[in-house]
Amino acid sequence: MSTSHEPTPGMEKHPLFHPPEETLRNAHVQDYVKVYQESIDDPAGFWGRIATELEWFTPWTSVLDWDPQTYTGRWFPGGTTNISHNALDRHVAKGYGNKVALIWSGDSGEERVITYSQLLDSVERLCHGLHSLGLEKGDRVSIFLPPTPEQVISMLACARMGLIHSVVFSGFSEAALKSRMEDAQPKLLITADAGFRRGKEIPLLQTARAARTGILSIRNTLVVRRKDPRFPVDASSGEKAFDELLEKNRKKGSFPPAPMGADDPLFILYTSGTTGKPKGIVHVQPGYMVGTYLTTRWVFDIRDSDVYFCVADPGWITGHSYIVYGPLLNRTTVLMAEGAPDWPDPGRWWKLIEKYRVTVFYSTPTAVRLQMRHGEKWPSGHDLSSLRLLGSVGEPINPEAWMWFRNVTGGRLPIMDTWWQTETGMHMITPLPATPLVPGSATKPFPGVEVDIVDKNGNPVPDGESGLVVIKKPWPAMFRTVFKDPDRYRQYWTEIPGMYFSGDSARRDSSGFYHLIGRIDDVIKVAGHRLGTAEVESALVSHPAVAEAAVIGKPDSLKGESLKAFVILRQGKKPETEEELSSLRKDIRHHVREELGAIAQPDEIEITDWLPKTRSGKIMRRVLRARELGLPEGDTSTLED
Repeated sequence: MSTSHEPTPGMEKHPLFHPPEETLRNAHVQDYVKVYQESIDDPAGFWGRIATELEWFTPWTSVLDWDPQTYTGRWFPGGTTNISHNALDRHVAKGYGNKVALIWSGDSGEERVITYSQLLDSVERLCHGLHSLGLEKGDRVSIFLPPTPEQVISMLACARMGLIHSVVFSGFSEAALKSRMEDAQPKLLITADAGFRRGKEIPLLQTARAARTGILSIRNTLVVRRKDPRFPVDASSGEKAFDELLEKNRKKGSFPPAPMGADDPLFILYTSGTTGKPKGIVHVQPGYMVGTYLTTRWVFDIRDSDVYFCVADPGWITGHSYIVYGPLLNRTTVLMAEGAPDWPDPGRWWKLIEKYRVTVFYSTPTAVRLQMRHGEKWPSGHDLSSLRLLGSVGEPINPEAWMWFRNVTGGRLPIMDTWWQTETGMHMITPLPATPLVPGSATKPFPGVEVDIVDKNGNPVPDGESGLVVIKKPWPAMFRTVFKDPDRYRQYWTEIPGMYFSGDSARRDSSGFYHLIGRIDDVIKVAGHRLGTAEVESALVSHPAVAEAAVIGKPDSLKGESLKAFVILRQGKKPETEEELSSLRKDIRHHVREELGAIAQPDEIEITDWLPKTRSGKIMRRVLRARELGLPEGDTSTLED
């Protein structure tokens, strides 16, 4: 593994965009430089003060107990709390029970509105039901549900009881679900009779039944009757109806939250690597709670009047941190949307923003580029005046998509381009609403987070040069371990000794702004020059005919690697003749040359209608490369199609 140090062509050609005066005036953090420096000078004092904004059953004895031998960070040891209590009971006790917690929009237009009191009631009834099934603190529960309120209720009930939830995205195959349950060994599986996407039924229970075969740890399966309220569960195999269990426990009253300490896991979430089986990332309650609470509050500048819409699925870390836990800890009204952004038409999300007067909209670069393909007529056809803040997550957002997102929503809204990982649990590099922005840059580290860009030996690289993103000090929402694989956990801290190795590369410009390039294996060396796939893809997508692009490196006897680009064209831009196609390819190559230089010109351009993506929207370039070169594709369980 190595990095080189060529400056990024044109890296600082974009101007700074300053926040609107109203944003600057009302932001929770108005002086980033001062707050950041204070947080680095006294991290224990900083995180301790934030933690006191939440409720604890017993006080902590110290903010952090860090073991440099095992790289274990025990946050708030001695203290006990419960994230479900802080997300629900705390607000209801203060008189906010009638405030709307969840608005759910189903794939076919169904709607449910749930207040904080109603959500707490459902969670407590489910806790009584799970207790009646014999589940106890420390037991594991696999959740294989579509993005519905029952998914949120299940997560919060597990957290309340001290059960460890393992949410598996409902689009996964039988094999992917089975492998995750084989590792987690849950006592309970929660699933649904069906899910829906683009109006089509997804047979979740059929998948779940096949996947649970042979997993002897599973005693019961709870079935949410999403499609048919009279669906007959198979009691002989331990199946029980979710709604009947809740109804049976309607009059049981409150269910006390379990006191959770520094070593008590909250969840296991599986994330794929380029090789090997998925990793079970383990997060614990107290530190994760404090980290997601603060990042949600400061990054999205949360106010009591907000309606917050994150397009992720709670089955991913973005959904865990920034649909369920972070927003509810901040007493936010959360909009959840089942289904695709362009079904029944490309105006779906814009329509929801208008209908529910959404104020904060957290999307992905892939979704933004998809909307770009459909054109400005869809957002322009809706009243988006309620929006005051935008967000981006999942991968670096190219400057053109950044500008399009900003322009179609009024041309003045700040965009929070957030960098973080399943392992970090919370935002690590991100703007704050009152800070200046550069299109395509995640700007600077969040307060309390110490980031650097280094070479393979851990030495800091000069500004303007590429390097490896590392985190130099522990942070509250850091993961505790890889489930049943401590050696895999230690690899994060021993690749570059004493620092958390993210596996991502970036450059920092002369103003201190971070420009994420992508995964280390998404960096291509052409004739001695290292090029980030994200940089070349940004240049491709800035061509007026290109909607989406992916770039891979291919072995080349002369240059080491040559570039091949896979390109999806915008609507109406597809050539009708071979001559027109050849001309378009030539024009795209010239455009990239103008944007990045001759070294970045793709040697090949393949026009395609499809790119392999994870269900969270990241392009799987390694799959493209494997198929191109006839190599094994590795773990493809997160592949969307």
